[in-house]
Amino acid sequence: MTIISWRRRGIFRSGRFPLIAGFVLLLVSVAGPATPAAFHPGAATLLMNRDYGAALLTGLREARSSIIVSCYLFKTTKFPGNMPRRIADELIRACQRGVDVSVILEQSGNERDFLNRENRATASLLTPSGIKVRFDSLRKTSHAKVVVIDDRWVFLGSHNLTHSALSRNNELSVRIDSPEMARQILTYLGTL
Repeated sequence: MTIISWRRRGIFRSGRFPLIAGFVLLLVSVAGPATPAAFHPGAATLLMNRDYGAALLTGLREARSSIIVSCYLFKTTKFPGNMPRRIADELIRACQRGVDVSVILEQSGNERDFLNRENRATASLLTPSGIKVRFDSLRKTSHAKVVVIDDRWVFLGSHNLTHSALSRNNELSVRIDSPEMARQILTYLGTL
């Protein structure tokens, strides 16, 4: 069944979508991993649309040792209620209380590109507080959107750190409690 037919049947509106999404996740976990190294047991929570920002803020507040953020676009503004700015402020507070915070951002080869402008502005906001910010290689686009907290909690999905993604778009991510998956993601990101 396609997403279009799901919409026609009212699955998204009826509240059956979380049940179906959970069933799909169960099938994927039962079917097994693509490779033996890819399977990691863990508890997963589906974070739809606005749920992601609130769950991420809670995770950042509760962080005790480390936070690694990797995202394609992290657009902070000074407008009231800007969720990415609240996330940036929470990263700064975490760093001030002794949490090791690193952020990996995408960059393009065009210096005047919107992506570069926004990600560099966010980097300029974060680095004076001691947050380590690095930009990904120009040779390959990194479209990953992942946060790893305390080498245990993984936030992974479609959400960029933009006001639209966190407040208006239809987005889907998961929070996973899995030290094994966290370790594999940190290795993939080159932070271990």
